[in-house]
Amino acid sequence: MSLITNVMDHSLDDGYAEAAARRQSEGEGGLPKTLRAKLGLAAGLVLAALVVTVGAAQARVAAPVVAKERQELIDRIDRETSDADKLENDVDKLRDDVGARQRAALKQSGGSADADLAGILSGATAVHGPGVKLVVNDAKEASTGGDGTNPRETSGFSDTGRVRDRDMQRVVNGLWASGAEAVSVNGQRLTGLSAIRAAGDAILVDNKPLVPPYTVLAVGDGERLSTRFQNSADGLYLHALEENFAIRATISTESDVRLPSAPSVIVRTAQPNAEKTEKGTS
Repeated sequence: MSLITNVMDHSLDDGYAEAAARRQSEGEGGLPKTLRAKLGLAAGLVLAALVVTVGAAQARVAAPVVAKERQELIDRIDRETSDADKLENDVDKLRDDVGARQRAALKQSGGSADADLAGILSGATAVHGPGVKLVVNDAKEASTGGDGTNPRETSGFSDTGRVRDRDMQRVVNGLWASGAEAVSVNGQRLTGLSAIRAAGDAILVDNKPLVPPYTVLAVGDGERLSTRFQNSADGLYLHALEENFAIRATISTESDVRLPSAPSVIVRTAQPNAEKTEKGTS
C-alpha cells in the first residue's frame, strides 16, 4: 500500500521538475552556453531558412512553366479530339452513302421485293413493327474484387455487378433463337457481321462503345417472342444474373419498335451461287 500511497501523493510532474532543476544546476540547460555553440545554432537556422527560401523561389519559377505545359497539352488533346470527331462524322456519312448505293444496286438487280427482304435480313434497311424492349443494367451497387471463388471473377470478372459482353451475347442470341427478325442494342443495328465484345470494362458493338443501361429492341411477335425468350436457356441465364448478382433487367412487349439501318454492310469475299440464282429466276 505504501507504493500506491506514494504514487497518489507525488505526481509525475514533480519528478520532471526535479530532473529539470538538476540539469540546470549542473549546467545542462536546453540552450547552448558557449559562443561556438550559439554560432553553430545560428548558422543552422540560417541554412534552414536559406533552403526553404530557395525551394520556394524555385517553386514560384517552375509553377508558370508547368501550368503552361499543362495548358498546351490540354489544347493539343482538344484539337486531336475535334479532328477525331470530324473524321468519325466523315466515316458515318461515307457509310450511309455506301449503304444507300448497296440498296439501290439490290433493287436494280433482284427486284424490289427481293431487295427489301434482303435489306431487312441483312440489316441494311431500317425496320419497324411489333416486338419487345429489353433493358439490362448493372447492379445498383456493383461489388469489386473477391477471393477467387466466384466463377464470374475467376473468368476475368473484376466486378460481379457489371454486365459483361458475354452476357449481352447470350441475350442477343436468345432473342434471335426466340424468333426475333431484327435486333438493335442502344441504337446499333445488328447484322450477320456484327460482333459484341469487350475492351477493358466497356462493351463494344461493331467497335462502338456502349454505356449502361443497355436497351435491346427486337422486332417480332411481341407476346410470343417475350415468352419464348424468358423460357429459353438464355432467358433463364439472365434471370440467374438478376437473382445472384443483382443485375437489373426488364422486358416489355411493344406495339411498334423502330430500328435504324446498319451503317454499312460490306461483303468482300462471299458471292451468290450463280446456278441457284439462275434456276430460281427461270
